Amino acid sequence: MNVLLTTLHSKYIHASLALPYLKAFCRDVCPDILIREYSVHEPKEVVLAQIVALDPDVVCFSVYLWNRLATLELLACIRLIKPETRIVLGGPEISFEEGDFFSEHPVDAVIRGEGELPLRHLLQAWSQQTDPLPFPGLQRPGQVPPPRNSLLDNLDSIPSPFQLGLVDLGKRLVYYESSRGCPYSCSFCMSSLDDRVRSFSMERIMVDLQILIDAKVPLVKFVDRTFNYDNARSREIFSYLVEHNVASQFHFEIGAHLLDDATLSLLEDVPDKTFQFEIGVQSTLPDTLARVSRRTSLERLADNVRRLKQTTGIHLHLDLIAGLPGEDYEQFLAALDWTAELGADHLQLEPVKLLPGAPLRQQAPGWGIRFDPNPPYTILHSDAMSFADLERLRGISRLMDVIVNSGRFTRVLAYLENLFGRLSLALECLDRFWRRRGLYRQSHSLKNTYLDMDAFLRNELAQAMVPVAREALARDYAMNERLMSGSAPDFFDLALSREEEVMVRARVKREIDLLPREGKVQYCAAVFHHQEDLPGRTVVIYLYLTRTGKGLQVREVPLL
Repeated sequence: MNVLLTTLHSKYIHASLALPYLKAFCRDVCPDILIREYSVHEPKEVVLAQIVALDPDVVCFSVYLWNRLATLELLACIRLIKPETRIVLGGPEISFEEGDFFSEHPVDAVIRGEGELPLRHLLQAWSQQTDPLPFPGLQRPGQVPPPRNSLLDNLDSIPSPFQLGLVDLGKRLVYYESSRGCPYSCSFCMSSLDDRVRSFSMERIMVDLQILIDAKVPLVKFVDRTFNYDNARSREIFSYLVEHNVASQFHFEIGAHLLDDATLSLLEDVPDKTFQFEIGVQSTLPDTLARVSRRTSLERLADNVRRLKQTTGIHLHLDLIAGLPGEDYEQFLAALDWTAELGADHLQLEPVKLLPGAPLRQQAPGWGIRFDPNPPYTILHSDAMSFADLERLRGISRLMDVIVNSGRFTRVLAYLENLFGRLSLALECLDRFWRRRGLYRQSHSLKNTYLDMDAFLRNELAQAMVPVAREALARDYAMNERLMSGSAPDFFDLALSREEEVMVRARVKREIDLLPREGKVQYCAAVFHHQEDLPGRTVVIYLYLTRTGKGLQVREVPLL
């Protein structure tokens, strides 16, 4: 019996972890298992043709928010082309279907929840040409939905797909799982349904991680819902990575409020940019956090984030969720400012999604929440926020990514934040301008975004503020885009005197003598008049060094 395990990723760079786990666990009862991975961006006809050409007896799709609709379209076509093919669906997006799902979609089985045990049971029966007996987590047409979960107590009973060579380590991003379950019960998260945390053995984890380290995987993303639920355990893994890592980065979702002094001290020894921490703040209103059953100490979280920022080189990514019960638009903006002041490298704003199976979805009518019934089930209205409020926050979220998180507008952003008094107020003003100009409907190069920002400064700021702000923008531009005299935006002053031109050439020569011999050097000079850190009229040289494998390096050299 030939079995195909497949999925549609949201991006080409992703590699499945679920499919190799399933193959590793089921291969002894069904040896002929093939894994094929596609992307939602590939034409449906191309993916369909490739699946049909493999001539599988069973096709198992892993279904997620981003691929549900595309997967259902594919399976309908497969059923018409090869009616005898058995089709199985599993994954978080398909684990909460009612009985009428089978009358709408021609599938032979649905795996509800954790997949290893029920899929093995199903494939074993089919390979023996018998009907599978009822089993937890396995739903067949005409059957009463069984208990959702069939959880493995011993995760080490799953053979390691890394040790079996089933995971593509040539991808830039590889997922890794060291535990399952979450100790918390946040009602907006499906992980709240499995509060029993189970860990792979430390011996197994170390062997797997060494495989990833030896392969020099660029980014290893731990999918554990709260990686540091046990400080002693997380310290052991952190220590191993610090001691053995060669060239990889590691991403973790952590509870910052759980970090203890011993862990924080250990993290001070992590080489810069080796670890990335994703930290969910979600809301700064205690009442809202209580309503979604999220237990956290905001004070402890803030203290630990500040300490991480001050004493480590760990990249910090903080999350806020808009539309949670009881939090209105102004309160969310206050949360944005509070969180931004912690100084993280990235602040993400996302509207809450009412995921199938998540408790908040069942509670939505009581909270006055209305949401899109189609994936990704984004909130449309809450008890405290209108659709218009949420739409404004959607724009501010996009500006957070383009202007704030990109790190390419640091000087002008600092000026605007100081001018408006709060980051959120500056972003609100930018959002109104972006909407009036229809800029959200356009795709922008980085250069065009600088030009849009310049238009904002000239049209929205008091006249006395414009020269200072435009010069701050110019310095941001020169550090992130190659400044060239023939194509420089008009917020630059490139008019040097002859004496200044002579001084620039002499200084460039001295600077080049100090640079590495290999590579190409270009430069351009501009004049600034209104910068606090520069005395009066100052000529600034921008040196651009291009070296193979090093990318573009930029230096700002004032002629003082």
